[in-house]
Amino acid sequence: MSDILNVEKRDTTGTLRIRRMRQAGMIPAVLYGHGKETITLTVSGKELDNVIRLGHHVVALKGGVNESALIKDIQWDPLGSDVLHLDLSRITAGELVQVMLPVELKGVAPGTKSGGTLRFLRHELEIECPADKLTDKLEVNINHLELEQSITAGEVELPPAATLVSSPEDVVVQCVVVEEMAEIEPGEEGAESAEPEIIGRKKEDEEVE
Repeated sequence: MSDILNVEKRDTTGTLRIRRMRQAGMIPAVLYGHGKETITLTVSGKELDNVIRLGHHVVALKGGVNESALIKDIQWDPLGSDVLHLDLSRITAGELVQVMLPVELKGVAPGTKSGGTLRFLRHELEIECPADKLTDKLEVNINHLELEQSITAGEVELPPAATLVSSPEDVVVQCVVVEEMAEIEPGEEGAESAEPEIIGRKKEDEEVE
C-alpha cells in the first residue's frame, strides 16, 4: 500500500537553516537509487506523520519529483518523537524490496481460557516482496492457539509473491502456563512487551543536513 507525499527540491544547507526548516513543519529528505542522481528534498511533516502512522513503506512522490519510492530510513530526535531526516530509495512497481513489517495478533487464543498466558516474542518480521504487493503489517490469527502451542514465523501468512527473510523457526507467539512465565528472568526474550512496536522509528543523536 502506498500514499502520496508532496515534495519540493531544496538547496538549503547548514544546521541553522535546516533547524528553521523543521520549525516551519518541513522535513529534509534525500532521494537516491537506480543509478540516477541523488536529489535533496523537503516534505511536509504532517504528511509524513500520517504515512508513518498508517505504516506505509512505499510512497508516491509528487511535486518537485514524480516517482515511486521506498522509505529506507527515518532519523528521529533523541526522544523519538520528531522526525529529523528521511531517506527515500527509488523503486518500480514490481521491484523486489526487503522490509521489516510489524506483526499484529488477531483473535483470542483458546489457551488463555485454560490458564495460559500469551508470550508475544517477535513484533516484526522481515520479508522480501514486490513493491506493489507490499502490505502495512502481518496479521497472525491466534484463534486456534491452544495451551503449550506456538506459531512460528514460517507459519505466518505473507502478502502475495512475498518470501520470508527472517528465520522460519523463530517463534512469534506462544501460549504457556503462568508458572512458566514466572520463571522468565528480566531481559530474556520472553520478557518483551505484548504491544507492537512502531515501524521505522529510530533514536539518533546526530542531525542530518
